[in-house]
Amino acid sequence: MKTHKPRISSGRTASKRTPTPPRKSNLRRPSRQANNPKRPRGPRKILLFNKPFNVLTQFSGEPGDATLADYIPVKDVYPAGRLDKDSEGLLVLTNDGVLQARLTQPGSKQPKTYWVQVEGEPDEAALQQLRNGVELKDGMTLPAAVDIMAAPQVWERTPPIRERKNIPTTWLRITLIEGRNRQVRRMTAHIGHPTLRLIRYQMADWTVDGLAPGEWIELGAKSIGQHDSESA
Repeated sequence: MKTHKPRISSGRTASKRTPTPPRKSNLRRPSRQANNPKRPRGPRKILLFNKPFNVLTQFSGEPGDATLADYIPVKDVYPAGRLDKDSEGLLVLTNDGVLQARLTQPGSKQPKTYWVQVEGEPDEAALQQLRNGVELKDGMTLPAAVDIMAAPQVWERTPPIRERKNIPTTWLRITLIEGRNRQVRRMTAHIGHPTLRLIRYQMADWTVDGLAPGEWIELGAKSIGQHDSESA
C-alpha cells in the first residue's frame, strides 16, 4: 500500500381594483433546491481521517491553528459532521452532499461510537442513566448504548491527559444516534464523571482501525496519506 505525504500548509400582475402590496426590497423566496443535498458532479470521494487532538475540523482557522488543510490535500471534500478540537479519531470527509446529510441529519439516526476515558468509576446506576437518557440544557438525550470496556490499545495523546493522583479512570464505549454540541462530555459530566479523553472510533460502518493520528485513506483508492510531521 503506497504512502504519500500531502503538503502542509413569476405571478400575475395585480388588477387596478386590487391594491398593490408594498414592495420589499432585497427579499427573495428561498429556492427549494438550495436546501436539498446534491450528488457530486464528478466521481464520489470518501475519505476517512484520524483527527489528532487539537486539530480543527475545518480547512481554515486563525493563525497558529492546526486545520484539516495541514493534513489533507484532496480538493472539494468536506467533513460529514463535526469533531471537537479536543477530541480525536474518525472523521469522514466527502464531496457527496447526500451522503453528508445521511450521516449527520438527526432523522437518519446513524450510529456513532466513542471510546471515552472518564474520571472515577461509574457504577451501574450511573451507566443506566446514560442508557436511558439524561436531561441536558438542550433537552433529554436519546437512549444510548453504554458499556465499560478495557483500556484500548491506542496511540499516546499529545499532550497527555491530566490525571489526578489516587483517582482511577474508566474507559466507556458509548454509541449515540444523535449529535449535539459536546454531547458526550456533557453526558458524562451530568453523572459526575468528567471526560478526560474522547476518541470517535466508528461512524456508520467505518472505523478508525489501521489509521495513525494524522493519517487518512481515500476509500477505493488503495493509498494512505500521512501528515508530514517533519514540516509541522
